[in-house]
Amino acid sequence: MFFHGLFVLTGVLFALASSGAAQARSCHGIDFPEHLKVDGSDLSLNGLGVRKATFLKVNVYVAALYVVRPSSEPGALLDSKDPQELTLQFVRSVGAGDIRKGWSEGFERSAGAQLGTLQGRIARLNGWMSDVQVGQRLTFIRHPGMGVQVSLNGTVMGGIEGDDFARAFVGIWLGATPPNAELKTGLLGGPCE
Repeated sequence: MFFHGLFVLTGVLFALASSGAAQARSCHGIDFPEHLKVDGSDLSLNGLGVRKATFLKVNVYVAALYVVRPSSEPGALLDSKDPQELTLQFVRSVGAGDIRKGWSEGFERSAGAQLGTLQGRIARLNGWMSDVQVGQRLTFIRHPGMGVQVSLNGTVMGGIEGDDFARAFVGIWLGATPPNAELKTGLLGGPCE
């Protein structure tokens, strides 16, 4: 009887441990939950990708994209009218100047003819940037009809208005010329490399 009870208890503990493990996905040793709540919406993890920099392919951050309706189609995600969250967890310390340069270059690639109308808002985003250390997270919540809320380690830095800004911002990663192809592939549900 004792062994039967021990066997049942072990099975229950194993099932609980397994279900907890299934609630997160990992990339380069960093765990991200499968689901988040944003503005009352349940968001699912669409994918994880790694930002690689320079010809040496140095890992800079692991990105996680959360959406209401997961998709492998970048157009569907860019045109979405639902909330989205993009989290960047840094695996390398990055200076504020490099982050600002990255935003500016990213918007140049993703905004196209709209770049001129976004410059003031890009400058505001850049003004909030400071050095980011290993383990810190930048989080961007796309609020349809409003814009993008920016947070560092859970502290809200501010919001930038406009669906045009939000679309161009998400387009940095999901547009035709992302920072690196593996990052976009991962965010669209492919392997996290």
